Amino acid sequence: MAVKRLHPGARMSQAVIHNDTVYLAGQVGEPSNDITAQSREALAEVDRLLAEAGSDKSKTLKVIVWLANMDDFAAMNAVYDAWIDPENPPVRACGEAKLATPDYLVEFIVTAAL
Repeated sequence: MAVKRLHPGARMSQAVIHNDTVYLAGQVGEPSNDITAQSREALAEVDRLLAEAGSDKSKTLKVIVWLANMDDFAAMNAVYDAWIDPENPPVRACGEAKLATPDYLVEFIVTAAL
């Protein structure tokens, strides 16, 4: 099976397509913004990458959410709940973790079908 990589870099690709599945790298927002803005920006980037791959959020299979602080859970969920396709909600996990820099408050890792 062919593997297609979108925006490959020295360390990682932003998306990998294999067997009619799209795997996205973790998406984050602008580090100077609050949790609401970072969530919106990261999910907008998810939408952009899925579209580039030939998919969309209605085909999302799984979302992993990492929060720098679980105190931001409600604010992130307000953005996330407005973003998901209510007719096709994916499976999801959410946890707290130290992210790449202290300024990142949230990261979304998405897997979707084509």
